[in-house]
Amino acid sequence: MAGGLVALLDDVAVLARAAAASIDDIGAGAAKAGAKAAGVVVDDAAVTPQYVRSLAAERELPIIKRIALGSLRNKFFIILPAMLLLSQFVPWLLTPILMLGGAYLCYEGAEKVWAKIAHHDAHGAGEEKVQDETTLVSGAVRTDLILSAEIMVISLNEVINEAFWSRLAILAVVAVVITVMVYGVVALIVKMDDAGLRLSQRSGAVATFGRGLVRAMPVVFTVLTVVGTAAMLWVGGHILLLGTNELNLHFLYEAVHHVEVAAHDSTGALGGLVGWLVNTVASAILGLIVGALVVLVMTLTLHRRKSKPAAATAAATTRTDGTIPAQPSRAAQRRDDPADRAPRV
Repeated sequence: MAGGLVALLDDVAVLARAAAASIDDIGAGAAKAGAKAAGVVVDDAAVTPQYVRSLAAERELPIIKRIALGSLRNKFFIILPAMLLLSQFVPWLLTPILMLGGAYLCYEGAEKVWAKIAHHDAHGAGEEKVQDETTLVSGAVRTDLILSAEIMVISLNEVINEAFWSRLAILAVVAVVITVMVYGVVALIVKMDDAGLRLSQRSGAVATFGRGLVRAMPVVFTVLTVVGTAAMLWVGGHILLLGTNELNLHFLYEAVHHVEVAAHDSTGALGGLVGWLVNTVASAILGLIVGALVVLVMTLTLHRRKSKPAAATAAATTRTDGTIPAQPSRAAQRRDDPADRAPRV
């Protein structure tokens, strides 16, 4: 009996070690997958605070919580099942889908660069509109769906060779960790100015720190925007670079790799860093070129079609002297109505 108990304990120990090894593998896979999605994560953290900018301070955190829950629903009920089915039955589709996502990131980054150069806000963000909370949350969750899909596809591409259940566990961990991290950081960012304002009402060094915190927030938002834009161009360009190589279009990848190796070999101890910088800059340049082409196509097609009805409406309601005619009164409308002019019997 004692021997059986010892054997049972030994089996339990073996299973525990196997479980621990699996957890370590899942953790390592999640870390590797999440690291590749860093560019999209930065952009997600940079975009989300814009949705609560016009809200009352007491409504900021509840709205961020609702957006975070919507993000989790996106990941677990839409994106994760779709990605796992694709990876299980048609894995060859993942590279084209990933490249489409990379092109979208390039477009977003290039559009932000163009908006900065042309001094207007991308996506019409400069138009301040007061929206109800449900509409605001719905818009933020729709935007999150695109960014979350990019995060999950990039993460899946890093663990595509794992078994099905390992992929499921790794992607589930990535979904939870990234959502908590992104929206936790967003919550901290949007409440930092409130914290600084409260600290500034105290005395001494604490008040000085609070005032500095309030003054620093515009800089923080600017840095986040710049880093997010650069990360989108870099990640999007790198996805396209690797994707073209996997689709047997090797010339771009080989050209960048040749320059990267030459830079690595010629810089001694700093070779690793310099080589990485060369690859990153080349990916960002590729991303900017592809993104600029997509922006040009979108401007000449979709955006132009959207602007034509608005221009026609404005022309129809504007006089030749540039003034908008006043609407006739109801009395005048009744007087001009043919039914009112007809003789009554």
